[in-house]
Amino acid sequence: MKKPATLFLFIAGTFLASCSSDEDFSGSGEEFLYNEGVQSLNVSNWPRAIQIFQQLEAQFPFGQFAEQSQLELIYAYYSNSEPEAARASADRFIRLYPDSESLDYAFYMKGMAYYSEDARILGRYLPTDPSKRDPGKARESFSDFAQLINQFPNSQYAADARARMVYLKNLLADYEVHVAEFYIQRQAFLSSLNRARYVVENFQGTPAVPRALEIMAEMYLRLGLNDLADQTIEILVLNYPYSPQLTEDGDFIVSTQITDPSFLYSISFGMLGSNKSDAPLAPTQRPQRLDGQVEFTIPETERPRSLLNVITLGVLGDPGTEAESEETQQ
Repeated sequence: MKKPATLFLFIAGTFLASCSSDEDFSGSGEEFLYNEGVQSLNVSNWPRAIQIFQQLEAQFPFGQFAEQSQLELIYAYYSNSEPEAARASADRFIRLYPDSESLDYAFYMKGMAYYSEDARILGRYLPTDPSKRDPGKARESFSDFAQLINQFPNSQYAADARARMVYLKNLLADYEVHVAEFYIQRQAFLSSLNRARYVVENFQGTPAVPRALEIMAEMYLRLGLNDLADQTIEILVLNYPYSPQLTEDGDFIVSTQITDPSFLYSISFGMLGSNKSDAPLAPTQRPQRLDGQVEFTIPETERPRSLLNVITLGVLGDPGTEAESEETQQ
C-alpha cells in the first residue's frame, strides 16, 4: 500500500505545482501581491513570482510597490533563464524610472542577462568554446556594462561589471582570431590580415594579441609586403619573445601547411584520412633581400607519376615532379 500512496502523493504534488502558475490574484491587495511575489522569489519559484509581479503591474501600475516590483520582475526573468524578457523588463524600468536610485541595478541586470546565457545548459554540460560562437550577445553585454560604469562609476555593481568586461573583451578578441584563422584555411589572406590587425588595434592587453601579431606577420609575407612583415615581427620579438612562431634567435617561422580536411577525415570524425593540405602555401623561410631580388624557398613537393608512365616504364605519360622552386623579382 505504501507504493500506491507514494505515487498518489507524487501525482498530486505535481498537479498542484502545475496549477500554481494559474492562480487567480484578481481582487487581491497590492501589498498582498507584493509579499506573495517576494515569498515565491525566496523559495526560487520563478514562474509563480513572474505571474504575481505581472499581475501586480497590471492592477497597480502606479502603486507604492510598482517600482520595486519591476526590479523583482527583472530578477525573476533572469533567474528563470529568460534573458530576452529580463532585458526587456530592464529597458522598461530605465524608461519609466530614469531618476531611480536603483537605475544602476537595471543596467547591471541588463548586462548580466546575456552574460550568463552561455553559462547555462550548453555552457555548463557541453565542452563548447564560447569564443567560437556568435559574439553578438557578448558585445551587447559588454556595451551594457560599459554604460553602467560610465553613468555610475561609484555603483556597488561597477567593480563586478569591470571584471566581467575583462572576460568579455578577451572573448571578443579570441573570436576575431578564430575568424582570422578561418580565413587562412580559405586562403583569404587579406581578410585574415584585417581581422588580426583589428585585434591588435582594439584589444590591447588581451591574450589574443600575440597570436594576432603572428597572423599579421605571416599574412604580410604571403602577400609579399616584406617591410610591414619585418615591422610586425620586430614588435612580436620585443613584446612576446617566447612566441611559438619565433626561434631562439628571433627568426620567424612561417607555416607551410594549413588545415584542409579531406572528405574521409570529415566523415570519420578525424579517425581516417588527413586534415593537412599537401600543397605548401608559404615559403619555409622568410624572404631575404639579395641584390633587388627576393628568393622564396619552396618546400619539396611530389606529384605522383601517371598510370601510363608506370605501365610504359617511364617512356610515356607524366613522370611527376620531385621539387619545385620559384624566384620572383622585387
